Amino acid sequence: MTRFQLLQLLIGQARANGFEFRKWYTSHLGLPWQHSHHAIEMLSAEKRYYVLLFSHEFASSFWKGGELMTFQVPSQTFQRRMADGTVGTVKRKAYTRRNTREDAWRYHLREMAVSEEPLRYMRRFLRVEDELEDEPKISVPKHETKGAGD
Repeated sequence: MTRFQLLQLLIGQARANGFEFRKWYTSHLGLPWQHSHHAIEMLSAEKRYYVLLFSHEFASSFWKGGELMTFQVPSQTFQRRMADGTVGTVKRKAYTRRNTREDAWRYHLREMAVSEEPLRYMRRFLRVEDELEDEPKISVPKHETKGAGD
């Protein structure tokens, strides 16, 4: 999935929850509005999308308060000191998490701020199929078709 496609999906979800993208774009970036495709292209260029991702208006619409939010928590592996004093490796499996806090967007902004890749953090909240660009393309052989008179 490209950055443009991901931003398009994120903005679409926020707009479904009441985010006014056109109003936000003209007031926060100070650029003239042409159309949504152009606006998303401008955001994806030169990491301008950070302005959108960390915007309170966008975050509060994307993570709408009181709504049931479902997302995937990735698997984790870390080391910790055990009760007997040895250092052990803890492996946690990935799981699905749901929350309904009113101020969930504030929590997610904090988590996104410490995340190495904010777009990857946001990607967890979209219910779409896995990234297709990483998968090898499978060539399907063409079958010969015979006409009705053959």
